[in-house]
Amino acid sequence: MVLRNPQKPLDPEPEPTPGPSSNTTSNGSANCAPGVTLTGPLGPQRLATGLRPAGSSSTLASLVSQSQHSRRVKSIKSMATLHPPETKFSSLKYGDKDELGKAAIIDAQTGAQLTRHKHLWFDDGSVICRAENTLFCVHMSVLQRHSEFFQDMFAIPQPAPGLSDSLVIEGSVMRHSPQLIPVITLFDKAEDVAHLLNALYDIGPVSSNSAFGDNGDEDFRVVSGILRLATKYIIDELREMALVHLSVAWPSTLKAWDLREDIARNYEIASGCPAAHRYPHPFAVINLAREVDAPSLLFSAFYDLSRYSYSQIYEPHEEDPLYRPSPFTPPSLSPADIARLCIGKEHTQHTITTLIQAMGNGQHIRQAGQQLMSGQYSLLRRSPSSSGAICISAAACRKDFTELVELATQHYLFDRERGCYDPLYVAEELGQLKSAEISECKACAKSLETWAAREREKAWRLIPVWFRLDSA
Repeated sequence: MVLRNPQKPLDPEPEPTPGPSSNTTSNGSANCAPGVTLTGPLGPQRLATGLRPAGSSSTLASLVSQSQHSRRVKSIKSMATLHPPETKFSSLKYGDKDELGKAAIIDAQTGAQLTRHKHLWFDDGSVICRAENTLFCVHMSVLQRHSEFFQDMFAIPQPAPGLSDSLVIEGSVMRHSPQLIPVITLFDKAEDVAHLLNALYDIGPVSSNSAFGDNGDEDFRVVSGILRLATKYIIDELREMALVHLSVAWPSTLKAWDLREDIARNYEIASGCPAAHRYPHPFAVINLAREVDAPSLLFSAFYDLSRYSYSQIYEPHEEDPLYRPSPFTPPSLSPADIARLCIGKEHTQHTITTLIQAMGNGQHIRQAGQQLMSGQYSLLRRSPSSSGAICISAAACRKDFTELVELATQHYLFDRERGCYDPLYVAEELGQLKSAEISECKACAKSLETWAAREREKAWRLIPVWFRLDSA
């Protein structure tokens, strides 16, 4: 039976009728579901703890749907916005033994040989999860403890042992006698399932979980898979851990963004390549955020993407930061998100022009000359953080600011030098043009720094508006 959509149950399937296949054969081998072969004199079989005998003829899909309905309604991570989990029980059988003396496991329907995962096949496991052609023998209790989906699935009454799709695991040091283990097929990538299970067995503080790395390309590939499946199978704790980890590289505060940029600059210096990419492609982050309903990641991902020209975004050369080799090129954005990117880039360019003009705005200079009469404090005359210092020469500072405006205009608007698409970077640079350490007028230098910091805070708050994320 197949669970394709817990919210839209399948039509009830008829219960299979026990027949000769459920009896013990003449040589002592017990048969269960068609295509499941039990070899050797195994004696009475027992179903793995956690799956209860069936008490009704309802389909698995309908029962899961009813059991999870109330949880879905109150969950902020509702599966209604995602692809619903799809699972089914599988029919497996043993084949010839390999060079290690282990019997090969075969898909009874297709004849494909399956592979036991090297590290996630536990001798005392109580459920087998199949993803693609890889098998994971893990503990039902671990899945139940962390996943509402599996908790509900394993609580559903199951068919009698002889009729369920399952596999007999022979006795071992950890398992005193052969045991009938349910086999569940997950329609996910085997690699993602492996990362998810590793994270579940190692669940704990984000800083100590080995599933999370440095937020680079490889780490993003791992964590994004974990996040998808943690969302899909309602593993809230692991989902939150993955989001917290990703937010280090894709933050929603200016302070965290500045820390992220410091890490990126240090990476460029260490690598000796100005175009070195420290973080994954923003396309991948935006698409992931849409897929798992994580709007907090969109904030900085859109802004990061907007800092590149359209040719760098859509036709990058090998030396460009957004370039990825063909197998690793992420899918493009949806038409709606492309529109948001275009609108947002228009706002960032306008903001840079406004910043440069505001730095030497004549209105501030006139206000400075009126300070003694009106008591108003301008960019040139007094700053709240300048300890009452007053501009020593308004004429000299006026000339300095005029020259700085011309320099910034040439650098960012005409020459299109580094940062020309990045208003946060431009504001920070403008604030340092009249450094208090070398400037004769420390009052105006300090005032310029304060103004730039204020403009950066203002720009950061406007990012959701620029990219229309407040209504996304």
